[in-house]
Amino acid sequence: MRTGTSQTTEPEIEFWFEFGSNYSYLSVMRIEDSAARRGVTVKWKPFLLGPIFKSLGWDSSPFVLQKEKGEYVWQDMARLCHKYGLPWTRPTTFPRLALLPMRVALLGAEQPWMADYCRMTMMLNFAEDQDINAPEQVAGILTELGLPAGRIIDEAQGEANKLLLRQQTETARARGIFGAPTFFVRGEMYWGNDRLDDALSAAARPVPA
Repeated sequence: MRTGTSQTTEPEIEFWFEFGSNYSYLSVMRIEDSAARRGVTVKWKPFLLGPIFKSLGWDSSPFVLQKEKGEYVWQDMARLCHKYGLPWTRPTTFPRLALLPMRVALLGAEQPWMADYCRMTMMLNFAEDQDINAPEQVAGILTELGLPAGRIIDEAQGEANKLLLRQQTETARARGIFGAPTFFVRGEMYWGNDRLDDALSAAARPVPA
């Protein structure tokens, strides 16, 4: 029996996100490169914020329900996008419905195209101010990635995949997730884009056996 050795499994981070979430945009655009620099694998976990908010008694984003918070958030987003070198256009519709792209993301969560697909979808929403739920927009992204858009969208819209997304969202609620982005490292929760670096550092830290 070996003693005093470090954990041999690769470090990983669970990344729970939603395409309608402005702070998820910041993390989606940064997480892959940041994780790679630390040798951490990203486990993509798309889920729907709407049902989470409803379970908390909200019929929309708190940034909509609280005017002062909402106005602050748009200033904050402009500052942070400048800080990270990301393009930013305040969306004319917020939060945007993202049901179709989220269903596609669930299919792609373990596929090599997942990160690119997520970044392109987020750019469409928060840099180009476009309707990300439109089938032609989703198909355009998939086609640009060289993927069979029609087949993927058909599978994403199938009853089995719809059920899986509802189950994933319920899992998020059961684990105590109340917003996005949320990260888990060895079962410990980190909430918010500003906790991404802390979560990655925790994931990369060796764990004694």
